[in-house]
Amino acid sequence: MSSVRVPRRARARLIAAVATACALSAAPPAAPATAADAPPYAETHRPRFHYTPDRNWMNDPNGLVYYQGEYHLFYQYNPNGDSWGDMSWGHAVSKDLVHWKELPLALSHDDEEMVFSGSAVVDRDNTTGFGTKKNPPMVAVYTSHAKDTGVQAQSLAYSTDRGRTWTKYRGNPVIDIGSREFRDPKVQWYAPTRSWLMTVSLSTEHKVRFYSSKNLKDWELLSEFGPAGATGGVWECPDLFPLAVDGDENNVKWVLVVNINPGGIAGGSAAQYFVGDFDGTTFTAEDKGTYTPPAGDVLQDFEGPGFGAWTTAGTAFGEGPAAGALAGQGAVDGFDGKGLANSFHGGDAATGTLTSPPFTVARPYLNFRVGGGRHPHEPGTVMEQGPPPEGTVLADFEGGTYGDWTTTGDAFGQAPATGTLPGQQEVSGFLGGGLVNTFLNGDSTTGTLTSPEFTLDKDYVNLLVGGGHHGAASADPTAVELLVDGEVVRSATGKDAEALDWTSWDVGDLAGRKARIRIVDDNTGGWGHLNVDHVMLSDTPARPVSRETSVNLLVDGEVVRSATGSDSETLDWASFDLRPYLGRKAQIQIVDRNTAGWGHVLADRFTAADAPALSTVRRADWADHGKDYYAAVSWENAPGGKRYMIGWMSNWDYAGAVPTSPWRGAQSVPREMALRTVDGRIRLTSTPVKSLTSLREGSPATAAGVTVSSTSQPLTGPAADGTALDIEAVFSLRDADRFGLKVRTGAGGQETVIGYDTTTQELYVDRTRSGAVDFASTFPGVQRAPLRAENGTVRLRVLVDRSSVEVFGGRGEAVITDQIFPDPDSRGVQVFAENGSVTLDRARVWRLGSYRD
Repeated sequence: MSSVRVPRRARARLIAAVATACALSAAPPAAPATAADAPPYAETHRPRFHYTPDRNWMNDPNGLVYYQGEYHLFYQYNPNGDSWGDMSWGHAVSKDLVHWKELPLALSHDDEEMVFSGSAVVDRDNTTGFGTKKNPPMVAVYTSHAKDTGVQAQSLAYSTDRGRTWTKYRGNPVIDIGSREFRDPKVQWYAPTRSWLMTVSLSTEHKVRFYSSKNLKDWELLSEFGPAGATGGVWECPDLFPLAVDGDENNVKWVLVVNINPGGIAGGSAAQYFVGDFDGTTFTAEDKGTYTPPAGDVLQDFEGPGFGAWTTAGTAFGEGPAAGALAGQGAVDGFDGKGLANSFHGGDAATGTLTSPPFTVARPYLNFRVGGGRHPHEPGTVMEQGPPPEGTVLADFEGGTYGDWTTTGDAFGQAPATGTLPGQQEVSGFLGGGLVNTFLNGDSTTGTLTSPEFTLDKDYVNLLVGGGHHGAASADPTAVELLVDGEVVRSATGKDAEALDWTSWDVGDLAGRKARIRIVDDNTGGWGHLNVDHVMLSDTPARPVSRETSVNLLVDGEVVRSATGSDSETLDWASFDLRPYLGRKAQIQIVDRNTAGWGHVLADRFTAADAPALSTVRRADWADHGKDYYAAVSWENAPGGKRYMIGWMSNWDYAGAVPTSPWRGAQSVPREMALRTVDGRIRLTSTPVKSLTSLREGSPATAAGVTVSSTSQPLTGPAADGTALDIEAVFSLRDADRFGLKVRTGAGGQETVIGYDTTTQELYVDRTRSGAVDFASTFPGVQRAPLRAENGTVRLRVLVDRSSVEVFGGRGEAVITDQIFPDPDSRGVQVFAENGSVTLDRARVWRLGSYRD
């Protein structure tokens, strides 16, 4: 559990006064789809067989332990709302890892600490003295987050009544190194030394530490592991466990799971793992050797004195290639030869572009190295902030007064600000000499600013917004709200940046209605303020300004591919798939439009090749290739020596914005883990727990020997229509480029595509048309996982729920977990093939009941 869950790019921009708190909620575009008066557990997107709390916010699974016939699932929980905050441990138990019973709050936050992630053990020998050998205590080892200092330390609590009530240890904390980035202890009994072993994360250092103890109270540092693998975000929720390779008990390897945010394989949060050996003191990962990218035709290597035929605009790239780091920049590495493109000329404040001449796409991939800031290209943005659209200005906050707008609280002061306030980073992007800025006396102030009533007589409300990213639906928002009849019908936030940018609300459906604008700052944590300016009505939407630091591929002047750095001065390989554009003219454009933290881009060695270059992230190993599997940890003491794992089914990119209520957050299906040799390498595989089949209802819908050619056709039968399904399918390859299943299909073209791409040998999930996808820019997209066909066949196990899909390819070597939010009447299942034929050898589809039944 991260202390504050701030992406590293935001972390670098936080001023010292607020560096230990963050915003984790984004504003949905409108009210959640779930009706407030829906019957319990029947809300629109409430999962049927994935665990969710009755209400409020949930994230990381914690304290996974089996004891006296019960699997315990503790989890990060806010007992006071459906956004992140007041972190405590919620609690549920199950006898079969499928049917769950929610229990009362286990470990609560208090005036001094929040209770962050950790683990639980059964102290059978009563090494702690918290119980007796006859009634051994259950001991929770958790990260205590000090509210006054932000320091994270490891603490204990114990229970002698099977986890129903808990007492915090008076001697807490048991490990305190004075760090704000030291968290998520996973503890187990290590039999060879008859001692307790703790695996815990030094999050921003990308390290895992191992400690040993005889009594869970006194700990000795053993060793550290890392940095290694993917390091584009903080390391969290580590887990270490042994598994037999291919079921051979004489060949046991150790698996170290290290969850990372951001910087995951699909963007944002993800679960990385390493396979290696543990000798009781040190974990050693298997050596995967050095990486050599594919050879090809070099288009630009920046080795000459100038940029050649490439053209520059602005000042960020200077007169020619850089030889490494520039004045004021940290050490730059990972580039080839002596030169690279570096937009740090003049520091992060400089902007500009570097554009190649047109070239004909003749090879299938463009490989290159990229580094610098993680500020992606966003479609619909413009390069320069032009004049606002024509319209009616409701407020421009000029003239030193709020006019007839009314204030409450103390965040807004007596008059608009004239720019940056004391202690604040530079504010930019506002018009004229005045703006709303609630950083008055820092983030500690709160209040509201409300407009007089006006008529919505134009199609759009445009406004400039910056500051904190705390949505209107969160417990402590920093949001601009549009009120109609007193209800919030539209809302917007900043992006944890001081630069203001345009937001436009389409209000055509509200034509003629009376409305008000309310600016709300109810947040006293990091980025707990808002910047707002130039609120207006217009018949034209205002287009936001690009803030990207990216490498883009342009075809016909449009950006069709884009990549960024990972907030690092180390360049890494990236690759664009050019196959759709073979024979067409294209250009490469390196863009720096960002003036804030990590507001620069690095690039080198553009090479046209026949195979993609693989980044460090793509070369790393991942327990799941989807967007929504994070904080994955495993149960201790499971019967039969089994290793079961579960993950939080969300992503910090948009976790606070998902359209659910009165709960927010779900856990994945528990999975049985194994190590298997796949394509000559040892891989961690996962399959749904066998007991999940107990939820299957009635007879399955079946199909066999169905050949589909360049079309889609529905699977028939009552069971092949529903919102909670268990699907098994086997396909035989023919000549189709892509084939698979479409689930949750319905009116308006809603569908979630679960396919196999024969041209890349990848399993994929496409949720771009999965219903509600517009609540966050990073939500829609396609996730991919490598998967080789086995003897000409592809096997799929697909778990479909009201708001998720979990896809297991092959024998569990390729897994993709994604949330989806389709309409309730999108219930169909189809089989499809593109550009050729495929044979569905056999398929079975069961409806699944609820874990609460």
